[in-house]
Amino acid sequence: MNLSFKNRIAFYYMLATATVMALVFFVIYWVVHTAVYRELDNDLAYEAHKHTKEIYVVNDSILFVNKREWEEREHRAIQVNPVFIQIVDARGRLMDKSPNLKEGELIFHSEKKSDTHFDTKLNNEAIRQVQIPIEQRGVFKGYILTAMSQEGAIVVLNKLKNTLLLLFPIVLLGLFGITRFLAGRSIIPVKAITNTTGTITRNNLNERVPLPQNKDELHTLASSINELLNRIESAMEREKQFTADASHQLRTPLAVIKGTLEVLIRKPRTEEEYRSKIQSSIDEIDRINKIVNQLLILARFDKSNLKLSRQEVDLRIAVDNVLQRLKSPIQQKKLSVNVSSSTSDSIHTDPYYVDLILENIISNAVKYAPEGGKIEVSVSREGEAMICKIKDNGIGIQASDLENIFHPFFRSEEFNHAEIKGTGLGLSIAQKAGQMINAQIEVESEVGVGTVFGIWFPILSQS
Repeated sequence: MNLSFKNRIAFYYMLATATVMALVFFVIYWVVHTAVYRELDNDLAYEAHKHTKEIYVVNDSILFVNKREWEEREHRAIQVNPVFIQIVDARGRLMDKSPNLKEGELIFHSEKKSDTHFDTKLNNEAIRQVQIPIEQRGVFKGYILTAMSQEGAIVVLNKLKNTLLLLFPIVLLGLFGITRFLAGRSIIPVKAITNTTGTITRNNLNERVPLPQNKDELHTLASSINELLNRIESAMEREKQFTADASHQLRTPLAVIKGTLEVLIRKPRTEEEYRSKIQSSIDEIDRINKIVNQLLILARFDKSNLKLSRQEVDLRIAVDNVLQRLKSPIQQKKLSVNVSSSTSDSIHTDPYYVDLILENIISNAVKYAPEGGKIEVSVSREGEAMICKIKDNGIGIQASDLENIFHPFFRSEEFNHAEIKGTGLGLSIAQKAGQMINAQIEVESEVGVGTVFGIWFPILSQS
């Protein structure tokens, strides 16, 4: 059913109301029907028992007492709801009847139980009848049949039924109109949300949905949309900044390579000059390759279908593997590296991400440590986590920069330490890898003293 939201609310409300109204109207009709027939049956029972005292039995005959007075009383009074009385013997043969029956006769129903009220006909008119047994000194003699017209009850019930049937569609249509109007008023904030979101594009993400005055579900919806827009705007800004930073990082080595080659072709050079310039270009190409590889790693983290390969990982072995790969720069800077461990426990997680985290953080410690400096790596257990701490006595990080060091391409004090090469992507990769395996990375640093990175690896990764 292709209905608008407003009409759909009104329609569903009308269906629910129709069900409730049908049930209520049925109950009303049933209660009135029961009350009318109960009153009719009470009157019948009263008349039947009253007239059992106005009969007498002679041998096999059963007759009314003072029947002449009864006839005269009927002539003098106009009966609105007459009572018909008839006497039959045990075999259902007519013994006597009330004068108002005239040529008519109540039909004896032998299959009906005594004192049971039932519907029947008299001269093709609906009546209510009851049959009460007549006994004399414990001997069964026959029945007294008592009946009253149902016409009045039928008229009342028919009028009630017709009234309810007429009211049913009228009330439903009225409710549909009222509900549709109220629904239209209620969804005004939804229209405002729709209109606002329809105007929001990539170029005006700063627009927000107006919040309704009432703090209800629609207020929550509008707030959620605004929060979503905040996240989208923030993500877009980060994307723009990331793109700009990546372009800048790639443009710099390309410019160096271009400048070097342009210098080479201006005039003939010695073999040593060619070797020097070509080696410089190769270094810049290696730098570009490293940036591209790191960007690919970061892009990989954004995929939602990544699966972890959970294995048993010994952090001591993982640290040793990283230190082996960094053996050359460690020896060049004559660094002292001390590795200690107070536990032999392992973690169960993806070794690829553990290696990414350790390599990027330890390589930073090697990079920023001074000539002949110290690096300390410790592995311990605390509760359900293994902790790896990496401490150096390098240049340190300013307190104002600590909250930004995990952002892509951010480098603390970059221009004051131009001799230290880097892309500013290592810590961002480490943090993303940590999020993949629920590892927490914390950092403490003091300028001129050094930096301590703490990595909390859960014993059992929940990812």
